[in-house]
Amino acid sequence: MELPAVSLKAIILAHWLLTVWGCMNYMLPLSYAWGNFSVLAVGIWAIVQRDSLDAITMFLTGLLLTVLTDIIHISIFYPSHDFLSDAKRFSIGMAIFSLLLKPVSCYLVYQMYRERGGE
Repeated sequence: MELPAVSLKAIILAHWLLTVWGCMNYMLPLSYAWGNFSVLAVGIWAIVQRDSLDAITMFLTGLLLTVLTDIIHISIFYPSHDFLSDAKRFSIGMAIFSLLLKPVSCYLVYQMYRERGGE
């Protein structure tokens, strides 16, 4: 079964929106926002330079690294039940959803890497 072709723009837009929603409540530290937004900036570089193997490789590597850092951020900064408002639940839920979507995005970006001539 082959996955449908997904645009790199759609992947970046989805992760940008989920990261913005995840940062909405200042529950996660600034390093969460900096890490995710800087990887998305590299993704924009991969969009602009369609033939660059370096850009797509760095974007894929950044996505893989943010999977690890997101797990660390969410596990360390997850609030106790007493301090969870609805806004905080939404914010942390979007951060978790972004984390769960990243392996799928990594697979799709890897397919793009192969299309650009990567081995």
